[in-house]
Amino acid sequence: MDANDSNKDESFRDAIATVDKDGKRVWVYAKKIKGKWFNKRQYFGYALLAFLFVAPFIKIKGEPLIMLNILERKFVLFGKVFWPEDSHLFAIGMMAFVILIIVFTVVFGRLFCGWACPQTIFLELIFRRIEFWIDGDWNQQKKLEKQPWNAEKIRKRLIKWTIYWIVSFLIANIFLAYIIGIDELFNIITDSPKNHLGGLISLFIFTSVFFAVFTWFREQVCIAVCPYGRLQGVLLDENSILVAYDYKRGEREKGRSKFRKNEDREALGKGDCIDCHQCVNVCPTGIDIRNGTQLECVNCTACMDACDSIMEGVGLEKGLIRYDSEAGIKTGDKYSLSGRAKAYIVLMVGILTLLVVLLATRADIEVNFLRERGTSYQKTGEDEYANIYNLHLINKTQDTIPIYLEVEGNNASIDIIGGPITLAPGAQIKRKTLIKMNVTELKGTKTPVLIGIYENDKKIETASITFSGPGF
Repeated sequence: MDANDSNKDESFRDAIATVDKDGKRVWVYAKKIKGKWFNKRQYFGYALLAFLFVAPFIKIKGEPLIMLNILERKFVLFGKVFWPEDSHLFAIGMMAFVILIIVFTVVFGRLFCGWACPQTIFLELIFRRIEFWIDGDWNQQKKLEKQPWNAEKIRKRLIKWTIYWIVSFLIANIFLAYIIGIDELFNIITDSPKNHLGGLISLFIFTSVFFAVFTWFREQVCIAVCPYGRLQGVLLDENSILVAYDYKRGEREKGRSKFRKNEDREALGKGDCIDCHQCVNVCPTGIDIRNGTQLECVNCTACMDACDSIMEGVGLEKGLIRYDSEAGIKTGDKYSLSGRAKAYIVLMVGILTLLVVLLATRADIEVNFLRERGTSYQKTGEDEYANIYNLHLINKTQDTIPIYLEVEGNNASIDIIGGPITLAPGAQIKRKTLIKMNVTELKGTKTPVLIGIYENDKKIETASITFSGPGF
């Protein structure tokens, strides 16, 4: 039976699996899963969690490995500090990130959702593990939910929610460390609460949000909130790699039927799917993967492990549910990149190349000379003219840098009003600057002047200006 058959019941697409016809929440009790794919996801997920919790403590030249301090408009990536003046780099970086998401989704579907999304990792590898430990497997959870609020239920709920709150608090601290830095976070923790009310309130808000998400909202984040989940309907095509049910093998001519020992299902025209519903029981979003690609599916591979276990138990070939494309299942052909995917990849490589070049050539000191508004040249001596410029210096490093300026070629002289310049870490300085030139050096009304910016004896930047003078 073809999954795209026009006679197939598609009514399930009119509503999501976690909401009933009256609009009430249908709670998902996912069965505990084990298997090859779950083990791989565990190793990968716990490695990402280790990085998430360790990264705020890692510093490179005194700077955090990663910090996104929106309040102070200071951003650190792999120890490199970026300021608002680098907004063009962020814009290009965001473009590259968006195209990367498009390419990744077009080729691999929602692989990110099932393997690397923080929501999935926290829920499946931490909170649901705690729930299995306290409440038991899915059937025990259902039984506990239905029973009255007796001593057992109250005790289990209090233990579970207390642990959830503690874990949520730890996660909130880590996320806050990515925003304000681990040092500032330690100050908030160790100092008097009255000196850090804003930080403590932020911690409480973060903790409450995480607690609510992982205790009650859960899979609804992926289904109803996450914009990436909504985008998949636009980005996916029949060549995208998905967790897919092989309906040709699973249904055959006579469809699914319960398993009977020693029968030749292929000869009888029966599909390999024995309708055990284990793929549905383990699904964390409550869907039936046999209905085809669905909005709720996060490609977590739980159904793959469940199905492989059943197939192995009844002596049938594994892989009835597997990573494949719709086109691959329909035709049996091996996967190949589509023209659309290739075009996206070329565009992504181009933007990433541009970003790498800009990052590699990014100067630590940004220098801007702007002529004082409303001024022209001034005669300051018998044979000398002067221009007034506004000098704007930005230190993009975390070092204190003494700066002096020198005209290259000696065709002019420079005076900085306000004395020597010392740039503090991340500082911006604006100074009035007087550029003087002898009449013998003038090249008409516009004369180019190169100014070297030096840190001690090392030239770190060269600025080019145009000196305005009378035409002779």
